[in-house]
Amino acid sequence: MKIKRLLLICIAFIVSTVFLYAADPKDPAETNVEFSGGNNVSLKGYLATPPGKGPFPGVLMIHEWWGLNRDIQKLADILSSEGYVVLAADAYRGKVGKTANEALNLVRNTPQQQIRKDLDAALSYLTSLENVDASRIASLGFCFGGTQSMYMGTRNPSLAAVVIFYGSGPITDPAHLGNIDQAGPVLGIFGENDGNIPVNQVKAFEAALEQKGVSHTITIYPGVGHAFVSSETYNNGGTAQKAWNQTLDFLEKNIKHPEK
Repeated sequence: MKIKRLLLICIAFIVSTVFLYAADPKDPAETNVEFSGGNNVSLKGYLATPPGKGPFPGVLMIHEWWGLNRDIQKLADILSSEGYVVLAADAYRGKVGKTANEALNLVRNTPQQQIRKDLDAALSYLTSLENVDASRIASLGFCFGGTQSMYMGTRNPSLAAVVIFYGSGPITDPAHLGNIDQAGPVLGIFGENDGNIPVNQVKAFEAALEQKGVSHTITIYPGVGHAFVSSETYNNGGTAQKAWNQTLDFLEKNIKHPEK
């Protein structure tokens, strides 16, 4: 009897541990698509598709500095439920950081040229899908991914919109904005108390967009810092939900129903 009781306790402990581990937003996402990155390189991502045949507008979603994790996978599913085909791309080729030091090492040690090439390949894959309208695709990224989304716009004029959640190092020189004026309007979402991205940098980015003639909306939300939107906060009734709803309105206007 004692052995049976001990066995049940052990099983309960294992189940609870697995559940807690699976719930960790920094766990790697469950990738479900594979596509070519060129030069015999195979890339993976997480594709979220709404019901129906489409064609649907598409969103290339780019993760934070942690990598392609469960949080981004959940956000891809949440956004897809609004009527978008969402491809959460992997800029680190399967690597995910669980500590700030690990994430920092991924940012520093992953070649920028490789990251950009992989993200462009992900965009090409998303564009090729039969249920996606290639003329209605946006890039959208968070933190590290926000910066990458910005640069996606500078080199991919085929994009219909660009969404930047607190991308660090915003471009402040109009000469470095590339083709972003052809990549549809830009939505930039930032936090007033973000220690990584001072407000003066955000305003300089906005001034550069204006000088380049780029249609844009830059919002600096008061009282919040960095990375305030996640799968756990997007519907919390506070600032994160306001920012998420602003994003939904922006995508609705620019890629879901651009004719309205």
